[in-house]
Amino acid sequence: MGFVRWMSAAVIVTTTIMAALIVGSSGYGLNDRIGAGVALAVFGLSWFTVGMRSDTSPIAAFIFVTVLVIAVGTGVAFMPIMATLQALAYPLVWVISERTRNAIISNVALALSVGVGSVINMGLSVSAMLYSGTVTALSLIFSLALGLWITQISKLSDQRHDLVLELQSTRDKLTAISRDAGVSSERERLAREIHDTIAQDLTGLVLVAQRAKRELDNNNAAGAAEQLELIEDSARAALAETRALVAASAPVGLTGDGISSALHRLAERYTRETHLTVTVDAAELPAIARETEVVVLRCAQEALANVRKHANATRATIAVAADATGLTVAVTDDGGGFDPATAHTGFGLEGMSERLALVNGRLDVDSSGAGTTVRATIPKEVLA
Repeated sequence: MGFVRWMSAAVIVTTTIMAALIVGSSGYGLNDRIGAGVALAVFGLSWFTVGMRSDTSPIAAFIFVTVLVIAVGTGVAFMPIMATLQALAYPLVWVISERTRNAIISNVALALSVGVGSVINMGLSVSAMLYSGTVTALSLIFSLALGLWITQISKLSDQRHDLVLELQSTRDKLTAISRDAGVSSERERLAREIHDTIAQDLTGLVLVAQRAKRELDNNNAAGAAEQLELIEDSARAALAETRALVAASAPVGLTGDGISSALHRLAERYTRETHLTVTVDAAELPAIARETEVVVLRCAQEALANVRKHANATRATIAVAADATGLTVAVTDDGGGFDPATAHTGFGLEGMSERLALVNGRLDVDSSGAGTTVRATIPKEVLA
């Protein structure tokens, strides 16, 4: 609609100026002025009747171009001053033509019409025909050059517009993919945290509750009371871990006294819950980042959980050491061992491997009939 309004304004201004020139021009007879005026009126009326619909109707565009070519040529035949209409006629032809080929054909037809009208007005003399041909050729060449240039600019503009739309679409797709990846990553993180904390606490509760039931069946009130105290401690720990997970804060096992103290508390808790003797060797550790401390603590928790569930061991050791290459966490037990090459399901060793992969670490497992060692290695560059 913006194009139609601008072109309508241009037609009104141009026809008004041309009408004034026709009326004010001297040296022309009444019939010439009437003929030029009628041609000008036909030009204007054709725009407001069919030309305004030419951008949506190819038939309307064809009719308007045909009328325009005839009207301009007829007007020039009566008064050469009507050739001034070319200044508006050529751009109109370029704008409303659906294809470049149609625009070129229409331009040639308009130029021929103006040339014929000029010859009719000036006569068939050689000088008149030469003058008309030269002016017509120059007008046509200029209109074609300008039209083709504008068409090329329009094509480039359309291409840039399509490119912008494509980039916007790609950006929206990438945003959706990033959002989905973030949701998936957060879901996996929550699954690891729940498995390594709450699930382990609940497993411990089940074991201690079973032991308390046996003590009650044996009428051992003191033993049952001890187990109930462990149940309460484990339940409080599970509740604290749950609250920390909901609040997305650091694990409750980690306090301001560092990873070494957290590992000692973990060992003490497992010793009380399982009667498995757990010792810790984590002296003189360097200061490490809180995120790395979480990885170390979770690896130790999962390794001890595997010892409790599968190893049938009596002793376990958590050894943490640092050297020039990084930090190593090794959990060793004296259980019956297993075949590390056997496929494993669940979140156990696979979960540990995935957690270590987040910090460019790796997991190694050595197992035999004399026991098992689960070793997590974290490179130096992610410690601090």
